[in-house]
Amino acid sequence: MKRVQGADIFRGRRKPTTIIVARGDDIRYFTVRPWLAAIAGTALTVAAVGYLSATAYLVMRDDLIGSTMARQARLQQAYEDRISALRAQVDRVTSRQLLDQQLMQRKVGELIERQERLSERHGQLVPVLERTGDIVGEKEIPVPSPRPDIRADADHGGFQLDEMVTGTAYAGVISSRIPWPIRGIGQETEVTRADRTFVAIDRSLRDIEAEQIERVETLAEEAYQTAETIADALGSAGISIADGYGEEDVGGPLIAPAANIGFEEKVRELDEALQRLDELKRTARRVPIANPLPGAAVTSQFGLRRDPILRRPAHHSGVDFRAPRGAAIRATGAGTVVSAGWNGGYGRMVEIDHGGGITTRYAHLSKILVEPGDKVDAGAAVGQAGSSGRSTGPHLHYEVRHNGTAVNPLKYISAGRRIVEYL
Repeated sequence: MKRVQGADIFRGRRKPTTIIVARGDDIRYFTVRPWLAAIAGTALTVAAVGYLSATAYLVMRDDLIGSTMARQARLQQAYEDRISALRAQVDRVTSRQLLDQQLMQRKVGELIERQERLSERHGQLVPVLERTGDIVGEKEIPVPSPRPDIRADADHGGFQLDEMVTGTAYAGVISSRIPWPIRGIGQETEVTRADRTFVAIDRSLRDIEAEQIERVETLAEEAYQTAETIADALGSAGISIADGYGEEDVGGPLIAPAANIGFEEKVRELDEALQRLDELKRTARRVPIANPLPGAAVTSQFGLRRDPILRRPAHHSGVDFRAPRGAAIRATGAGTVVSAGWNGGYGRMVEIDHGGGITTRYAHLSKILVEPGDKVDAGAAVGQAGSSGRSTGPHLHYEVRHNGTAVNPLKYISAGRRIVEYL
């Protein structure tokens, strides 16, 4: 059995393939080994794959190159579009900041012009206000504060406008100078905050301007009212303002002033009111409206009375004031002494001419302190009380005469009490 199995094994062994090549009498043969066939097949397969790959590459090369170039072109186009968009955005930001700068410069110019106008107005008011001390007291017309050093260079933390940044110079801008990403267009900027400041300053200047106009109007109204009060008081004493003591007779319909009347017109109106008030004050200071003996009691009124000596009715041309001998007698208004000496029943008497046909007499003096021709002011001492002349005791006989006719002195004194606070 073993022998038969061994023979079978030897019979199953495959013999190598032999290739015989005959050429005429020349015969050649080759023995093909299995491993050699495997190597040859592998080489042929590699060669075929390489050939096919080379052929496919040559066929598809143009398509691959074209696709690559198209992709690079798309990337380049997208990059250029992005650069263009950024440049345009930078240009918009810088253009807007330039416009904001110009706007701020214009607003600053307007504020400075308005402030200078207010200061100029205040300068115009100074000489007028010097005449209103008796009306306004310590009150003052508002004036704007000194102008600050304002610069509209928009240098508030962003990039300055004097170094213009455009798209062509974008590459040279330092990255820290420009916020990234750029969002300045839709957000509040320093320019916006500065604009709010300008609005506040403008409102303040407008308030000052309105307050100046209102104060001028108030002063004019107060001046007119004071003038009317003085004129009424003088008129109640029988003093005609048209007699050289004030403005002439005037009239006309009452028309309300226009709402948009100019500042200069208001100042002119105030000046006219103060001028009239000054004239009335000068008149009031010249007219004898003061009391020759302040605080002294009146012992005999003006008009019909019983004569103290004859004890029968008689006309009394003045007012008698009780006064101790030697008491100072004072002029009741500014004027010129026309007589100073003995005058019959008046005894020692001083007569003062106050202008406008008005004179005053101070009689029964114990001593005369002035001489004819002297200029005296209201309140100046002209003599001392006594009992000279036709008198029953120490007192002052005081007369006021208008164009030579005796009038009641108490009307003048009463008018003086009404307007003394304005003088």
